[in-house]
Amino acid sequence: MTGDGMPPRSGPAGPQTDVPPGLDATTTEVQPLEVVIVTGLSGAGKLSAGRVLEDLGWFVVDNLPPALLQPMVELGARGDIRRFAAVVDVRSRAFSSDLQESIRVLAAAGNRPRVIYVHARDEVLVRRYESVRREHPLQGTGTLIDGISAERALLTGIAGDADLWVDTSDLNVHQLRATLENAFAREGRTQPLTATVMSFGFKYGLPLDADLVIDARFLPNPHWVPELRSKTGQDADVSAYVLGQDDAGEFLDRYTDVLRLLIPGYRREGKRYLTLAVGCTGGKHRSVAIAEEFARRLGAEGLTAAARHRDLGRE
Repeated sequence: MTGDGMPPRSGPAGPQTDVPPGLDATTTEVQPLEVVIVTGLSGAGKLSAGRVLEDLGWFVVDNLPPALLQPMVELGARGDIRRFAAVVDVRSRAFSSDLQESIRVLAAAGNRPRVIYVHARDEVLVRRYESVRREHPLQGTGTLIDGISAERALLTGIAGDADLWVDTSDLNVHQLRATLENAFAREGRTQPLTATVMSFGFKYGLPLDADLVIDARFLPNPHWVPELRSKTGQDADVSAYVLGQDDAGEFLDRYTDVLRLLIPGYRREGKRYLTLAVGCTGGKHRSVAIAEEFARRLGAEGLTAAARHRDLGRE
């Protein structure tokens, strides 16, 4: 995945007007509009995320200045657009303030946008920039890391208020698509709460976008069972070994009860995305099996739930 260094899409040939396709500036009736703002670090994949949303039927505007967000949403609400997404760069303190103010105004009007914060680890961003031989937009006379650090600082407030964090450090474009499809593919409406259950290996670090973290290292490790060592938690015999432990069943039942307590509260508070991270040593056996089981249980509770395995295949 190359982040934001991809060429812009070309529009269809035909007469050019000042009003984007699908917008009717003469219409005064305002209709409900779903709004998503995609923002985050340069090189993390914001434009790729925008392309996924476009493929899912959203009207997407790339590189929209924050000050134009509110007028575009208002114009879309008077036309035939029902799902509007904007990819927004924040490259100055003024842009950051403009975006936060636009979100505040839209929310006050009863049309609070959902914000997707796309990010990646520093070393991944450096590698992506070096692969395309581009300078960071905030680099100036400093280093690439200086530019990345400056942008992270500008985005602190927006990142903290984001509805969905997407860490693309270990995602390819297909996994990014699956993540966003899980959250946004429902036609005509969005489920109140979408859950991602992510397995990971503690030796590779904690996932930054987790709401809840579970340590599955209290269970026996299939790595020490010779016939299971080369397999993963997605294999039936490994899953049976992990889930068949006496402690596993009781733990799953008790934590499912905890989630049943938390989920209604999350919904009342307007939370739309829940990331439950399950870790073991290497992210290969125990965490994978437990994550798959939690995804199954959350689906049975009526949530849109999917398992994702961050570190599977890294060993």
